[in-house]
Amino acid sequence: MQHSNHSNKAILTCAITGVLTDPAQHHVPVTPADLAREARRAVDAGASVVHVHFRSQEPGKGHLPSWDPQVARDCVQAMREACPGLIINQTTGVVGPHYQGPLDCLRATRPEMAACNAGSLNYLKVRSNGTWAWPPMLFDNQPAKVKDFIDVMLETGTLPEFECFDVGIVRCVEMYVQTGMYTRGLPEYNFVMGVESGMPADPDLLPILLKLKIKDAPWQATVIGRREIWPVHQRVAELGGHLRTGLEDTFYLPDGTKADSNGPLIEQLAAYARNAGREVATPQEARALLGLAA
Repeated sequence: MQHSNHSNKAILTCAITGVLTDPAQHHVPVTPADLAREARRAVDAGASVVHVHFRSQEPGKGHLPSWDPQVARDCVQAMREACPGLIINQTTGVVGPHYQGPLDCLRATRPEMAACNAGSLNYLKVRSNGTWAWPPMLFDNQPAKVKDFIDVMLETGTLPEFECFDVGIVRCVEMYVQTGMYTRGLPEYNFVMGVESGMPADPDLLPILLKLKIKDAPWQATVIGRREIWPVHQRVAELGGHLRTGLEDTFYLPDGTKADSNGPLIEQLAAYARNAGREVATPQEARALLGLAA
């Protein structure tokens, strides 16, 4: 089926670094200079959005998150200078009742977009030997917390990207619209697939999710894992969704080789978009599709 010219453009997002990935083990950027260099690679490969987590800048602490507004400003400025026109999409995800740090970072940088985790999830994983991979935890995003993030994003002119880790969370997003919690028009959905205790990375799930989202609302899929993620990305491209990958979501290319930067991962998404008969959106086109300021 031919898409209209408008929906024919695929927005590519690079999840550039992730929350706890150890830079001693993987090629994840930590410093503002690292992020600028990786953002440039991603943009050159076709990305128009960079989803960023900020890391501690202290020596040997680069595997730990930072909610220091000055670190956030420095990182965002470095990426913007390296990639004029780049759309910044900031993380906001934190466990527990204390989330002033993400709110402070939103106010410090006023990003065009930010993750807005739309519901709670038991965040679990079991090793092959039957033990927990980490202590079982709740990623808590109750409606009052979600509303606080929506309200600050309204204040900072930031488009929320509603992260949906499970099917019921997809359905909650419409309730946020119905109750007036979200008033900015059509919400933007991000179907997060591949978390062990959330939605599986399964292309057959996508048509169900599309039935559950608000009609005509833009959507993308974040697919976490190894080889199993790539058929899902191809199906997302075929169904008209936007595409996201990066070193936060996977370290491996479809042939099983380890990616040494974000660039090759984004190149693979661009190839899938074109395989589906779609063009890759420029940052300017992505802004128009998402209703962001030029």
